[in-house]
Amino acid sequence: MGLFGKKLKQEHKVMQQAERAQGALLAEYHRATPECPKPERWHMYDSMTAEAEVLEFLRTLITTVKPELVVETGSFLGVSTLWIAEGLKANGFGKIISCEFDPVVFAKAKEKVAASGLSEWIELRNESSLEMHVEGTIDLFFSDSDMPIREQEVKRFLPQIRSTGLILMHDASSHLKIVRDAAFRMEAEGLLSCVFLPTPRGLVLAQKREGRH
Repeated sequence: MGLFGKKLKQEHKVMQQAERAQGALLAEYHRATPECPKPERWHMYDSMTAEAEVLEFLRTLITTVKPELVVETGSFLGVSTLWIAEGLKANGFGKIISCEFDPVVFAKAKEKVAASGLSEWIELRNESSLEMHVEGTIDLFFSDSDMPIREQEVKRFLPQIRSTGLILMHDASSHLKIVRDAAFRMEAEGLLSCVFLPTPRGLVLAQKREGRH
């Protein structure tokens, strides 16, 4: 519980830093890795939200594959949620269901969504990804919650993910290890086919193997 409490404190600290930065774009400062030796070429809004270039990729992915249902875990301040919603709005259809467990962070994300003009595309929930129930078939699943539970949540929602759908796991760099190792395990188990994109924090792009033709 103490460790979990520390995690929440870190989230609150980053949230305060993001508020002080007021949306300013900063140079990415996560450490270099063998797969991404020059992280400073990327940009970020804060140290927890996905890199700015990854956010652009997410929005473009939405307009490219045209999903009807997107599920995101770990809304944090709702920045990635809004970028995804922008893609859905451009498509003219679809919905993103996003969950954030921390009630303090959730309240801030809810404020941001309410002020965005994109609320009709978003369903924001204050709950754990391991308890959240989603109706329907998922076209795109974006795993960006607490790193130790990413494998559990992907496996939990895997039966609902369309065979042609996409699974993304953020924070999959060789430095962070946990998510990267989880993706490799699920690939070795025959559950996923993964591509590891060499971004500063790492991004896995995957599809489930079951149902592929």
